Amino acid sequence: MPPTSSSSDKRPDPNALLTLAGREGRGRLTVFLGAAPGVGKTYAMLSRAKREMEAGVDVVVGIVETHGRSETADLTEGLEILARRVIDYRGRQLEEFDIDAALARRPRLIIVDELAHTNAPDSRHPKRYQDVEELIGAGIDVWTALNIQHLESLTDVVSRITGVTVRESVPDSVIKKADEVIVVDITPAELIQRLEAGKVYLPDNARRAADGFFKPGNLTALRELALRRTTERVDDQMLAYLRQNAIEGPWETADRLIVCVGPDSFSQQVVRAAGRLATGLNADWLAVTVERPGHETGGAELAQLEANLRLAERLGAEVRRLNGHDYVGEILKLARAENVTQIVLGSARTSWWQRLTGRSLANHLLHRSEEINVTVITNTVTEARPATRRWRPRLALRPWLVALAMATGCVAAAVAIGIGLRHFVYLPNASMLFLMAVLASALLVGRWSAIAAAVLSFFAYNFFFIPPLYTFTIAEPHEVLALVVFLIVAAVAGDLAGRVRERAEGEGRRAANIMSLYEFSRKLSGITSLDDVLWAAVAHAQATLHGRVVIAVPQDDELAVAAAWPPDINLDSTDMTALRWAFEKKEIAGRGTGTLPNIAFEFRPILTPTGAVGVLGLAQPEGAQPLSPAEERILVAILDQTAIAVDRAKLAKENVRTAALEESEKLRSALLSSLSHDLRTPLASITGAVTTLRQLGTKMDEESRSDLLASIEEEAARLSRFVANLLDMSRLEAGALNAKRDLLDVADVVRTAVERARKAFPSRVIEMSLATDLPPVRGDQALLGQVLFNLLDNAHKYGGEDSPTAVFARREDDQVVLAITDQGKGIPTADLEKIFDKFYRRGKVDGRAPGTGLGLSISRGFIEAMGGSITAESPAVRKRGTRIVIRLPAGA
Repeated sequence: MPPTSSSSDKRPDPNALLTLAGREGRGRLTVFLGAAPGVGKTYAMLSRAKREMEAGVDVVVGIVETHGRSETADLTEGLEILARRVIDYRGRQLEEFDIDAALARRPRLIIVDELAHTNAPDSRHPKRYQDVEELIGAGIDVWTALNIQHLESLTDVVSRITGVTVRESVPDSVIKKADEVIVVDITPAELIQRLEAGKVYLPDNARRAADGFFKPGNLTALRELALRRTTERVDDQMLAYLRQNAIEGPWETADRLIVCVGPDSFSQQVVRAAGRLATGLNADWLAVTVERPGHETGGAELAQLEANLRLAERLGAEVRRLNGHDYVGEILKLARAENVTQIVLGSARTSWWQRLTGRSLANHLLHRSEEINVTVITNTVTEARPATRRWRPRLALRPWLVALAMATGCVAAAVAIGIGLRHFVYLPNASMLFLMAVLASALLVGRWSAIAAAVLSFFAYNFFFIPPLYTFTIAEPHEVLALVVFLIVAAVAGDLAGRVRERAEGEGRRAANIMSLYEFSRKLSGITSLDDVLWAAVAHAQATLHGRVVIAVPQDDELAVAAAWPPDINLDSTDMTALRWAFEKKEIAGRGTGTLPNIAFEFRPILTPTGAVGVLGLAQPEGAQPLSPAEERILVAILDQTAIAVDRAKLAKENVRTAALEESEKLRSALLSSLSHDLRTPLASITGAVTTLRQLGTKMDEESRSDLLASIEEEAARLSRFVANLLDMSRLEAGALNAKRDLLDVADVVRTAVERARKAFPSRVIEMSLATDLPPVRGDQALLGQVLFNLLDNAHKYGGEDSPTAVFARREDDQVVLAITDQGKGIPTADLEKIFDKFYRRGKVDGRAPGTGLGLSISRGFIEAMGGSITAESPAVRKRGTRIVIRLPAGA
């Protein structure tokens, strides 16, 4: 019987479920898509909105462009319309969509027309589709309209079809993420009729449009593009539904693409073609650029490369930057690691030498790709080529001049040395001199200078050193072979030496960067204060990237600049808006990004596993080039190291706070425990004795009444001592204790304290031993007496029954030593210091409550206030007992 799959095996696709879960809390996006202007997208959108409003949905018109069409304008009647934001720009008043008003109004559904619109400068976002994304993220449903020619991946295709350059575009990912795409479609003939009737543009504009864009062939092609893209979108939705609901079907193996991106304008065409291919295949794709070690792209090329990579990201690609000499090998290594099925690259115009030798990148990939398909995109853009020819040679002229001049100089020096040596010694072979010239060129300039030196050496060696001299004629056949071998060896040696130099320079730069980051991380490792971490980060970032740097962190629920270099940096309200955006959205904002791109600072969130902990802002010097890939890596490393250090500083601060809270909780528990027992017990005893005397006073004998009165007196004294201890501890902690420094007779203070203890503890035997030569000490008689009584009370509680307490005093050098010794169980060595802590108690020894745990703590405070010290020793007598030793300086 064939095995059957159980229902538990039919599980939904986890990735599909994660995608579905990611949409929770977000608004829904509905796109009304048309092939061209005038097909009725806005009309259809407003008509449907009116029906929604009549059904009770809260609908607001954020912005609608009627283009003078009365039928469309009539549909806005009855709908709530937000006021537009007015911006002054170059003497003109521009009206823009007010996203802040929309967020404040927060309707259930908002209509935002013209999705591809470019916002006015100084707006929060440069493009309207980014405003829409923020609204959706806030949980507001959005309806919008878009023409197919504004999709980023189709702009070059539309330009070739219609001859009109599309200047406003929307990333394909916007359509891909849309919850619903509604196609508004009419035939080309009907659209042209609407144009001629003045229902699309005003008469003058309509005539120009009919002669250019609105031709039957153009409209048919655009209509096909719109329908195809909608079909792909419907297919994506169907696949998502099947995966989310675990519906079995013939799943296709997923394709994965790589597109090779270079620092030229043609790469934009290649990227768009790859985006269309990936969309058609429903495939993930990577945009890859390869950098040669020791050679960093800069200037205009770097700006063009970054623009190409940003375009790829907008179209949905994942960007990868590789490093290596073998471009083809690095690309294929990545392709095999990522399970890529297809590589897309451009075939730019090649030189005659590349066509002759077949050494182009496309040919190399075709020969080495094996099972991976290679798609080559041809260049169809030719308008900018003449301008390129005018300025590119001038840009590359200076490096070639330096290389050629160095090669010529080295070869000339080799010729001069060879001719000079020939006058003194017989020189049968001068090839080593020219080989040295080639190596010198390689080490001083690079491999291209070395190759030029090898070619020059070939002719110079023939002209000056191979007979017949001073001609390019070679008399002996073996000389021809030697000269050819010399040229090959010199070219190879020069090329290798040049590569070694380039690699050494690259490694040197990388080593410097690594050392810089090591020093930065080492500096951070020794810092625990958050302020020190932030100042170290801004100082290092400024020194490395040579720009203005600020770091802001949350303070009292607001972001505030905590460190800046130079320190006098001030951020205006627009800067703070971008800063808050970067912190809240956890994405880059500011200069060159999709959020407030015209400000000076680029803000990057400082991210930890727990979320954003701050924002770093970088403003490069005026006219500076964008960050190079190496600088970008350094900035990312600084952000990562700073995030770790900030997290560690916050954890250290939290640990200190937690430890303080734990200590406070322990003290609170001990105090409550002490209050609950040491207050209630004597109060209960006093209350019981008083009640008994009141009820049975006349019926009790004299002895019983005396016992009750003695009990009241004893418990009242105990309560008084407890309150006194609390007051004394409060004085100590508040710093309000002012100990007197009078001359005291220690013997009198000891006798007074012992007499007080004998009255309080009549059953306890107290022995005294006082030296006759005790000098006076400076201190406070009341405090010292209280300390001695506290120690005697402690000995009474822990000294054991029927064992005496010993008190002695003697002189040691310039100190007076007082000791109180009991013969109880003693104290473990580990607890000898703890017994002086507040509320520390070692348990019930004699069946009574051991006290509040304040006596020894107060004693230490009093003795230290008088300039002395107090310590505990255990065992004291015959491996038992405890001795408390007080040392006071003798008075002058």
